[in-house]
Amino acid sequence: MVTTDRRVVIVTGGGTGIGAAVTRLLAAGGDQVVICGRREGPLRAVADETRADVEAHVVVADVSEAEGVARVVDDTIAAFGRLDGLVINHGIIHVGRVDEVTPEQWDDTLRVNLTSPFLLVRAALPHLLAARGAVVAVSSVAALRASDGMAAYSASKAGLLLLTQSLAVDHGRDGLRANAICPGWTATEMGDMEMAELGAERGISRDDAYRLATAVVPQRRAAHPDEIAASVGWLLSDAASYVNGVVLPVDGGSCIVDPGTLALDPRVSVDLSSPRHQES
Repeated sequence: MVTTDRRVVIVTGGGTGIGAAVTRLLAAGGDQVVICGRREGPLRAVADETRADVEAHVVVADVSEAEGVARVVDDTIAAFGRLDGLVINHGIIHVGRVDEVTPEQWDDTLRVNLTSPFLLVRAALPHLLAARGAVVAVSSVAALRASDGMAAYSASKAGLLLLTQSLAVDHGRDGLRANAICPGWTATEMGDMEMAELGAERGISRDDAYRLATAVVPQRRAAHPDEIAASVGWLLSDAASYVNGVVLPVDGGSCIVDPGTLALDPRVSVDLSSPRHQES
């Protein structure tokens, strides 16, 4: 075990996208970051990027399983003897409407996006309480607003918000803080894949698909992963010492838009084409 005075933070899903950006930010600030995920290659690549600061510690584990959860927490304590922060960043998406999502896809989504964070928090909690630490859950704007074909994902991410707030209420008196962020469209590997699929459907480029998806976002663009990471870093920091149980949209203002007034905005073009499913 290495004795360290540095803050130790676990970041799940740390090999790509938002998780990688959070890892780079925290390591650059002097934190000892433990990154976990199922694929060793991306995790090692991110760890290599942090070597000029504080090299990230890699744990290859599937935190959607109880064994993987135990491995991450046990390895962290064995390596560093403490745990000060937890960033819950992993998740999956099964696209489909309520009548399209299979029971197996529903169970899989809740297992990874909600039950896994519950098990991870339970395993980490004694160490976080000892450190009077902080938890940040990466949810989604899909937890705040219903979208077509996102029934399972939205339900699971909404559950994550209330799990986080329950943690804040249950253990705020013990010095633990727990907050959640809700990113909007973000230019990550996953975002690029979704935009490529949208572009293929519409016959447009990936960049144009991003512009289409963010056409009514007040800032008219997707987020950079570093912008999401900055919010996570702030919520973990002492600067947010009296912020507890907050759900913070990091979405360029998309959640504040009233869709009923978009037709009144001369800067917005409203599509009057036929809906996907017409009434007979």
